Amino acid sequence: MRLLAIGKAPGSAPEMELFTRYAKRIRPALTLVEFADGQGSPAEIKRREGEAILAALKPDEFLIALDMDGAAPDSPGLAKLLAGWLERSRKLAFVIGGAEGLDAPVLARAGAKLSLGLLTWPHMLVRPMLAEQIYRAQSILAGHPYHRAGRP
Repeated sequence: MRLLAIGKAPGSAPEMELFTRYAKRIRPALTLVEFADGQGSPAEIKRREGEAILAALKPDEFLIALDMDGAAPDSPGLAKLLAGWLERSRKLAFVIGGAEGLDAPVLARAGAKLSLGLLTWPHMLVRPMLAEQIYRAQSILAGHPYHRAGRP
């Protein structure tokens, strides 16, 4: 399972430490592939970042694009989606775009679109948030008590 993300964070950044903590718990492990931010006009940035993402995708990967227009499930709903994606026996690749968003060809290549809600999040925070939610979804599927469905 891979996470393709625009932007490069220092390995010692708190966001990266949190991402790494959850990525190690996920099975198969979630690996991070980072791309440099694009240069130029907003349209050019989006195009260049999109080309880099598409070039890095493997033909057998099922792409899940993080996009504001994507499905916004709760954690048990994400667990169901994850189970369905994994049943396809394909490798999963999640993608986080840059500040300009994902280019249309990347969105067209995506087999699914996922939103972390209506709020705008810094891209470096989305990485650990997504990793935690994937771990939570796997815990739900395994019947592990990490996810507490009820409120105290």
